[in-house]
Parts: sequence; structure tokens; C-alpha cells
Amino acid sequence: MTDDATFDAESVFLEDQKDDFSDTPAATAIIEYVKDNFGKAEDYRYSDEQRWLQAYRNYRGIYSPDVQFTETEKSRVFIKVTKTKTLAAYGQVVEVLLAANKFPISVDPTIIPEGIAENVHFDPAEPEQVRELRKENPYGFSGDGEELPPGATQDTLIERLGATAKKLVGIENIKEGQGKTPSSITLSPAAIAAKKMEKLIHDQLQESGATKHLRSTAFEMSLFGTGIMKGPFAIDKEYPNWDEDGVYSPTIKTVPQVDHVSVWNFFPDPDANSMDDARFVVERHKMSRSQMRDLKKRPFFREDIIEKVITIGESYNKKYWEHDLEDYAREQDVYRFEVLEYWGAIDTSLLKEFGVDLPASFKEVDEVGANIWICNNNLLRVVLNPFKPQRIPYVAAPYELNPYSFFGIGIAENMDDTQTLMNGFMRMSVDNAVLSGNLLIEVDETNLVPGQDLTVYPGKVFRRQGGAPGQAIFGTKYPNVSSENMMMFDKARQLADESTGLPSFSYGQTGITGVGRTASGISMLMGAAAGGVKTVIKNVDDYLLRPLGEGLFQFNMQFNFDPSIRGDLEVKAGGTESLMANEVRSQRLMQFLSITSNPSLAPFSKFQYIIREIAKSLDLDPDKVTNNMDEAAIQAEVMKGLQADQPQQQQQPPGPAGANPMDTAGTGDGTIGTGQAPVPGEQGFTGNAGGTPPQAQAPGQQPPPVATLQ
Repeated sequence: MTDDATFDAESVFLEDQKDDFSDTPAATAIIEYVKDNFGKAEDYRYSDEQRWLQAYRNYRGIYSPDVQFTETEKSRVFIKVTKTKTLAAYGQVVEVLLAANKFPISVDPTIIPEGIAENVHFDPAEPEQVRELRKENPYGFSGDGEELPPGATQDTLIERLGATAKKLVGIENIKEGQGKTPSSITLSPAAIAAKKMEKLIHDQLQESGATKHLRSTAFEMSLFGTGIMKGPFAIDKEYPNWDEDGVYSPTIKTVPQVDHVSVWNFFPDPDANSMDDARFVVERHKMSRSQMRDLKKRPFFREDIIEKVITIGESYNKKYWEHDLEDYAREQDVYRFEVLEYWGAIDTSLLKEFGVDLPASFKEVDEVGANIWICNNNLLRVVLNPFKPQRIPYVAAPYELNPYSFFGIGIAENMDDTQTLMNGFMRMSVDNAVLSGNLLIEVDETNLVPGQDLTVYPGKVFRRQGGAPGQAIFGTKYPNVSSENMMMFDKARQLADESTGLPSFSYGQTGITGVGRTASGISMLMGAAAGGVKTVIKNVDDYLLRPLGEGLFQFNMQFNFDPSIRGDLEVKAGGTESLMANEVRSQRLMQFLSITSNPSLAPFSKFQYIIREIAKSLDLDPDKVTNNMDEAAIQAEVMKGLQADQPQQQQQPPGPAGANPMDTAGTGDGTIGTGQAPVPGEQGFTGNAGGTPPQAQAPGQQPPPVATLQ
């Protein structure tokens, strides 16, 4: 990180200063308030938990306890098509979002940026008389074509330049807007600030391991229908450092952090359909003793209360769904602590009773945002929501949007019925194949000696009754109908392709027929399959990437005091743009570049943006392979100098067609010359020596003989 985020604890965080406040009535009221909201969210989530459990079982290939097998069914085979589809969806989402090994988040100036000038320019070649006139009137003079708004003062331009004004102090005669002369130099303060903010956000995401957390989020989003990420939130991070004597003295910086939160440990407001209208959320933590002690290193956690909780002992109780998620049930207790982290609204009356001295702006409101941690009926942390504007630091992205529920719909739920059908037909096919592959034995015991073992195996000897005629043991062949069952299995698998929007050919499965056996046909099919993925990526853009990027932007605007990154900027998510195949995108960009190379269209084109986008489509980092405006100007001057130093090549006049222009002997020298075909009236057309033009002909006169090539 290039800059350290700084927090004003007195203005952002509020906490009680008592040594022990857990046994007070106010503390008890806050604890009960959090536990009550947690209970409501947990009860509301029960139906979703049942869907997730079924999805997990289908992914792992485990039959639900409610599946009843008949006595005649011997096969228990489970075809894990759900796992194949889920991993295919997960792979496509990750490939799109992390194609360039970084988040597809960009920062651009708004259409009309406020608080910072969009463009400023100066002209180093401006005539001296013009400079003198500007000194007399820095806001223009009659005839210069520049008008100022009424009431402009000497500091008007400086104020509009924003934070960039400090960097332009040494430049004279700076004016707002685009340069109007060939020698003028134009700067874009808003674009410069946006680019620096974008680099800072990507640096913060990289340091927090955001790509790893995004992959975990994308997996649960594909399987369960919803992926949760937490952040940004502040942590104190230790950076390795050694002093001049070799002594290890790490540097501690407060930096933003993002993390993945499992959907099983996330309990949102029951009345919310998205994070935008969520009144509160509760995250359930499962912590060890060492993790509990690590909390004491974080700001505003009560060390004495944490030690008290550890002394009381572990308090983690498994939920019913945790037993179903375990491969092997463990009988011993779980030596962990259950910690509830609450983010959301709380009554100001509870905080007042607790002893929190609220700012004057909060005393007249009924609710305020707060962050509360509880464990073993003890308050570990109580602070006001530090973020301005206030936000709950969680984002939730649905795979398939359910407009009537907070949680979305995933791959496993969409193909639940088809998975059941495929399992049933496959079990029937296997059982039938086993029966048809063996003989059914029929025994007439009246012809055999009583008391014999009737088990049949190679070399088995049966004793017959003496004098009893006829055959005693018969073998019957069972008919094989497994082919009909496999036809139904294939039909169910096709239905799975349709229900999930993930056809088998999109992730390398074979069996394509018809138009899909040609190159153009497979291209058409892949384009159609990308339509379903595009909707998913759009959900990721709207519900995960953009809110996460805006959270980091607001974090830096609030806690990072570098003026060069400030401005009226907007965060954009580019996951949908990344969905387009790079080959197709690069071809379109090159086609557009060739069109705009026309001198009449060139002034309307942003060539720097086009070049950067071409680099992105080729999976290259545009910051590493392209120059900025200053570097481009220097490179242009270098290339101009190199071209001036090169000697002018002498151009030879074109010779006759079919002749070597360097062959003066006329032998050809075994080389066939190049050139345009001769036309009447040009040298070489008649074959005359020396190339003399033909003489004018008198009427009725025969033309002179034409020399022919031998």
C-alpha cells in the first residue's frame, strides 16, 4: 500500500468507558436485542437451509434421508451431474471475472465532474503580447473567445481545479477547458484522480487476497444461489520491517480488508430482499481460544471481557445443518466459541441507557447504526457504524435473482428434479443389467434328495432321487431393457441442460450433433449459451462488484487524505464487458481503429482508450504495454528524430513490364522484372529501341512493323 488509512476514533467510534458493563440492565437489553434479531433471521432462513442441504447432497452424491428404496432395488448409484454443472458454472463465472487476474472494477470521472476541473490547458508557445494581456486580465480579454461566469474572482479557477491545483502551481497561464492551439498542452485533473483512485482500489484488493475470496463466493453462488462477501472493513495489518541494526520492527497500518462469508453463517433481515433495504445482518463466527485472544488486538474490543468469556469456557452449539454437512459425525464436543457480529440499526434509547454519549446530531433520531459483538451473553464490542455514508459492510450476489426473497437460486436447485430422474433411471438400468446378465434358477425339489444346499456355483453337484425322471434344475434368461432406461436417462440429462442454461458442449462434453458439428455451428451454439451466463455476470456486477468498489471508494474518500485521488468520480463494474470473447472484441476494436484512421474521422476518436482496450482484449496489462500522454509525446519525438536521421532512399524509375530494371545488357540475367503492364503511349508498349514514341501516320499509310518478343 502506498498510503495508510487514518481513523479519527473520537469522531467515528463510540464506546462505553466502564471497566465491566456486561451485568448492567442496559447491557442485558442490548444483548437481548441482538439475540432477538438473530432468532428472527434464523427462523426465516429455515426453508432456505432445506434448499441448500438438498443442493449440497446432490453436489456430493448423497441421497436424502427421506429417499425410500424398495426391497427389490439393489443399486444405490448416484450420477453427479449436479457437481459437473455446478463446477462448469463456477468456472465460467471465475474465468470472466478474473480473466486479467484482477477485479473488473474501474473508476471514471462523472459526466460532469463537480469539485474538480475536467480539463485544463496551457500554451508554452503563446506570444509574449498575449501573456502580457493575460497578466493584466487573468480572466480573458476582449476577442480571446473565452468568457467567464459573472462574479468570477481570482481564485475561481484554482477552486475548480480541486486537489490538482497544488501540482500545477509552477505552470503559468493555466486555463480551464481543452486547448485550442496546436502547441497547447491539455491536462485532465478528473481523469488523473480517477486513475489514481482505481490503482489504489486494485492495490487494496490485491493485498487483502480478494481474488481468493471471490472464488469462494462464486462457488457458493453457483451451488446455493447466493454468494456473500464482507468489506471493506478496517484491520491493523503487520508489514515486515527490519531496522538498520537488523532488528525486526514491523510496521502496523490500518488498511481495508475484504473477506468471504459462508452463506451458512449469514443471517440477514427477514424483511429485506437485498442488501439495499436490509435493516440489519448478523454474522455467526466459530472461534478458537487463540482467535478470541486475537480480537484484543483489534480496535475497541474489551480485553477484560474477552478474558472473562474465555474463562467461562467454550459455548459453541452445532446447528442441525452442521451435522448434515459433516462426512463423519463426531460425538465429542466442539471446543469453540460462538460469536455473533451484529451490523445494523439499534434504538438510541438503549445506547443512552448503556452510557454512550451520542453526538448532538444523533440525539434527536430514534435509531442509529451500530456494530455489536456478543459471546456467552457478554458484550465484546459496541461502536457506532463508522462509515459515512452509513452502510452495512456486506454484499450479496445472487446467481439467479429471486425478486421475492433475499437469497437467489443456484444450479443445484434448478436441476433438482432432473437429478432425481437421472438417478432413478440409472438405478433401474443397473438393476436390469445385473438381472439380465445372470440366469434365474428354477429348482424342482421333488426330483432331488431332501436337505441339500441349493446354492448354484461352478462344479456344483446335486443328488437326485433314484428313479425320478425329468430335469430338476432349470435356468431362465431375464429380458434386458436397460437401453430403454438409458434413453430416458439421456432425455433427463437434456432437460438438465435446459433447466440450468448450461448445455454440455459449453464445458467440453461430447455428443453434439447436427449444426454443432461445424465450426460456424459451434460458434453459434457457444454464443447462445453465453446469453445465460451474461445474466449471471450482470447480477455479479450489480450486486457484488459495484457495491464492493463503491465501498472501497467511500472508504478511501473518508479515511485516506491523499488529495490527488479525490474528485467527483464513479465506480463501474466491467464483468459483462469481459464476457465477450477476447478474439471477437479485439477484432471489433481493430476494425474500429481502421475506420477512425481516416483523417476526417480521427479528431472524433479517443485513440488512447482504443489502444488500452485492445491490450485488455489480448490479456495484457494496459498500464505496462501502453504509454500515457506524456510518455507518448516523448516517444513521438524520439521516433521523429530517428526518421530524420535515416537517409533518403533513391527511387528508381519503373522499367518496362516483365523486365529487370537493373539488367542493362538486355539479357534478362535469368530474372523476371516487375512492374505494371504497359499501356498505349507509354514507353515499352511498342517495343521500340530507346522507347521512342511511334511516328504519326498519314491517312491510308501502313503502320510501321511492330517488334515482337522472341
